[in-house]
Amino acid sequence: MAETKLTDEEKQQLLELARETISHKLQHGKVEDCHTVEGNLAEACGAFVSLHMHGNLRGCIGTFVSQRPLVNTVQEMAVSASQRDPRFSAITPEELKDVDIEISVLSPLKEITDVSEIEVGRHGIYITKGFYSGVLLPQVATEYGWDRDTFLEHTCAKAGLPSNAWKEKETKIEIFEAQVFGEKN
Repeated sequence: MAETKLTDEEKQQLLELARETISHKLQHGKVEDCHTVEGNLAEACGAFVSLHMHGNLRGCIGTFVSQRPLVNTVQEMAVSASQRDPRFSAITPEELKDVDIEISVLSPLKEITDVSEIEVGRHGIYITKGFYSGVLLPQVATEYGWDRDTFLEHTCAKAGLPSNAWKEKETKIEIFEAQVFGEKN
C-alpha cells in the first residue's frame, strides 16, 4: 500500500464500513466479513483505527502487517478500538453517535539507524527494545507540535522505556508512513 493511494471514494467506504462494523458488533455481538472487494481495498496491509469522542482519544488499535484484505483489517481494528483498547472502557451503543472515526492505512515498516531520516508529520515511529515496544502515528507529532526529539521521547515513554532510550544502540527504530483520513476531515 506504500505506493498506492486510496481514492476519496475508497476512504469513504472504509469509514462507513468501520462505523457499520462497530454498530453491528454492538447490536448483534458479531462481525460479518466483507467478502466481495477489489482494487486497493483488497490489498493486504496494516491499518490503525482511532476513535475520538468530543475531541479526546477514546480508543486506538492497529496492526502493522496483515495477510487479510484492507477492508477486513479495518473491520477488525474498528471493533478492537471500540471494545478492546485496555486504556478505555468499551464504547456503548449510546456513545457511538458521538464517536469520530479516523483510519490510518500504513506503509511497510522501514528500520533506520539515523534519526535524521524521521520527518515529523510524514513518518510514524515504532520503537522496540527487548520486550518493550511503542508506536505513535505520524499525525500525533503534528497535533502536539512536537519536534523530532520530542516525538522520539514520547514514543519511548509509550513503550515503557526511559525517554532517552532511542539514543541507545540496542533500541530498534522503525518508521512508516500513513494515509490518514477521518469523518471530521
